[in-house]
Amino acid sequence: MAEIHKNYIGGAWVAGADASDNTNPAKPAEIIGTYAMASAADADKAVAAARQALPEWSNTTPQQRHDLLDSVGNQILGRADEIGKTLAREEGKTLPEAIGETMRAGQVFKFFAGEALRQSGEFIPSVRPNIDIEVSREPVGVVGLITPWNFPIAIPAWKMAPALAWGNCVVLKPASLTPASAHVLVEILDACGCPKGAVNLIMGSGGVLGEAMLANADIDAFSFTGSVATGRHIAAACAAMQTKLQLEMGGKNPLVVMDDADLDIAVAAAVNGAFFSTGQRCTASSRLIVHAPIYDAFVEATRKTIKALKVGNPLDAETQIGPVISPEQLQSNLAYLDIAKKEGIEVIGGAALDHADKGYFQNPGLMLDTKNQMRINREEIFGPLASVIKVGDFDEAVAVANDTEFGLSAGICTKSLSHARQFRKQAQAGMVMVNLPTAGVDYHVAFGGRKGSSFGPREQGRYAAEFYTTLKTSYIQA
Repeated sequence: MAEIHKNYIGGAWVAGADASDNTNPAKPAEIIGTYAMASAADADKAVAAARQALPEWSNTTPQQRHDLLDSVGNQILGRADEIGKTLAREEGKTLPEAIGETMRAGQVFKFFAGEALRQSGEFIPSVRPNIDIEVSREPVGVVGLITPWNFPIAIPAWKMAPALAWGNCVVLKPASLTPASAHVLVEILDACGCPKGAVNLIMGSGGVLGEAMLANADIDAFSFTGSVATGRHIAAACAAMQTKLQLEMGGKNPLVVMDDADLDIAVAAAVNGAFFSTGQRCTASSRLIVHAPIYDAFVEATRKTIKALKVGNPLDAETQIGPVISPEQLQSNLAYLDIAKKEGIEVIGGAALDHADKGYFQNPGLMLDTKNQMRINREEIFGPLASVIKVGDFDEAVAVANDTEFGLSAGICTKSLSHARQFRKQAQAGMVMVNLPTAGVDYHVAFGGRKGSSFGPREQGRYAAEFYTTLKTSYIQA
């Protein structure tokens, strides 16, 4: 009988109500491992364990928190190749991408280890005599974390590390499609001496566990990354419970290519942003907005580039694009191609690939001469597909880029300092890239967007303190 990887509650590895096989999207017949599925009652136990651990963990010294997080970071970095291979097998991104993501998780833990030592407050003179004022930060409490499948170790890391750095206790519910990476991360925390209850892992259905967490009044804050529909549901539940909330949701990110752009740089940025990681990034360049004078040259160069991309098993050294995550995701991607074709759009590539291992492979696809009001340009597709929109000038490019309900990342390729400066100011997005892909960010600065993409304080960097702490203003009369 196969070993069942268990949930982690109150410092103990606990069996679930059921178990589920974690399979490889490149080889669906290959089982990576069997993982316990927690029940709603297990979720409540995890929250209770976090609540019980909170007084002790929140009163540890900055040095104690630093030492734990730094040790975890070192362990992740030391095992990056091994963990990266597991990640590539369960999520489908190429091995270099998976190892890179694992290293990012280790870097995040080490960064927040430093932040644990850099915590500060303010001393402010009162307007009244003989009174001192101190403004300090305290942990928000028990934090519920719900993470997606597309970055199965980096996103749990960049939520857990700051939560722990500022003295919170957490309950982590990773995506049911990718439990292995989160499980390894919690194993490392346990091995590094994380106090019982400070970190809890519950795996299984979001419909069961997410609802149980949302209904539990002992959770003080929620951080969620995932779909818009689920994020809005969580927002409504948190509003009713007056629970602090941080949401990272979808994107329909524009990359503007002006006629003065370096064509090689523009094509490289578009291909990287749109198709690497199989397009399964919320920061992916899904709308390529191209100035008319360079349109034909850009399309031809991009067509040649994506035609040469190697799609295949993510563990193969020559592979550049792995499978999509699931058969459902593949069918959704293909349905958007059908929508484009019914609207008379010329499509280059994008077809599903027959593969000996029956994996969920899809060629990168480019949809030409689209209009921004088309459905394919309004909804997040989340696959290796991008549309191209022709515009007449810079002002139209900016207007089209901003004409979306989302506002996560936006980019421009240009040699004009004036256009770059104006675009940075006018783009309605949380992150702006100049001559770079819209995807790909640093771990030590703020991450997040505007409009329908994000809600609440930013993630990552020292800005994470806004979510994981609460301010206290103390008045002291001498």
